[in-house]
Amino acid sequence: MKTGYVQIYTGDGKGKTTAALGLALRAAGHGLRTYFGQFMKGQRYGELDALGDHPLITIKQYGETECIRREDVTSEDVVRARRGLDAARAAMLSGRYDIVVLDEINVALWFDLVSLEQVLALVAARPKGVELVLTGRRAPPELLERADLVTEMQEVKHYYRRGIISRDGIER
Repeated sequence: MKTGYVQIYTGDGKGKTTAALGLALRAAGHGLRTYFGQFMKGQRYGELDALGDHPLITIKQYGETECIRREDVTSEDVVRARRGLDAARAAMLSGRYDIVVLDEINVALWFDLVSLEQVLALVAARPKGVELVLTGRRAPPELLERADLVTEMQEVKHYYRRGIISRDGIER
């Protein structure tokens, strides 16, 4: 790609990670390489099995194997997230990837696992030909200002409200 842009998928609705995965698959169909760094996630998700050996998509996780709550953040959680940010930055600058996805980075920011300054510095360092995608609820205004495309997923109705838990192949 001659010109890459900064995309943000945010909001309280379902589909942010799914949209980023769809972008990675579409890009692979055109021979583009994607680095997909998952923050806040260490659990087994279907995309890991489906894309684990894909020659054009690299997925790495930088989260705990269990969901964490904001009030229960540990120093290990911070170390994992910062390691993930360093790895994403290295991937972005390596010349190897056309697309770099920081999945759930907005939530990592809200949890104070990484700083806004660190993420803004990564955005500023983006090479011209790299598409950068940031996902997760609560994207801060400073990131929204620097993005070229912002999509807000809005929940209108969700079966979670009826007590239906996440399902393999649909939410994980």
